[in-house]
Amino acid sequence: MDDKIKEVQSGGSKFKEKMLKTIEGYKSLTEEQKNCIHLYFGYGKGKTTAAMGLAIRALGAGKKVAIVQFDKGYDGVNEHYSERIILRKLAADGYPVKLFPSGCERMNADGTFRFGNTVEDRQEAQRALEIVNDLITTGEQNLLILDEVIAAAAYNLIKRANVESIIDLFRENQRFELVMTGHKIWKEIEDKVDLITEMKKVKHYFDAGIPARQGIEF
Repeated sequence: MDDKIKEVQSGGSKFKEKMLKTIEGYKSLTEEQKNCIHLYFGYGKGKTTAAMGLAIRALGAGKKVAIVQFDKGYDGVNEHYSERIILRKLAADGYPVKLFPSGCERMNADGTFRFGNTVEDRQEAQRALEIVNDLITTGEQNLLILDEVIAAAAYNLIKRANVESIIDLFRENQRFELVMTGHKIWKEIEDKVDLITEMKKVKHYFDAGIPARQGIEF
């Protein structure tokens, strides 16, 4: 590993040759082939964080961003997800970002979390799917993030087949970059995407009794 780092730092001939081949290979791709599907999954911290960081990077590069969040609704007053506050401000300032949160309120009046799914929860998930299909078909954005879409399938808000259909529809159009997040993936989507990153918990302060904190976890 150290030898490879030194080679990169010194601009070694093998590294340069490899990079040139990569660049030439990239140039030979069609515009559609240059757009990829990212999948961030696992039970460690960082999936939505990584996706939102990519959104900021894309906006900084002048790209158009659309974000659909599954099962992350709120009552319209008590916003639980701080990233949405800044994204709305960016949109108001003229940055090309569109935010589509979906889901019913899951925070009870006493501050506890509501588990289990209702008819309304599933209806909201279906509404999100309709938004996703429209965004993919029109393809006006350069980056589309489907936050917790994999989790929605895992928790039976939508079907696995819905996620696979999203990927298939993307491949038919493929005019932008697609990012999906969630906890657990399955073989069929592993074979369909271009990049998979697993967020694996090695150590977490939750286990030491430190709760979720605004601005860090939400």
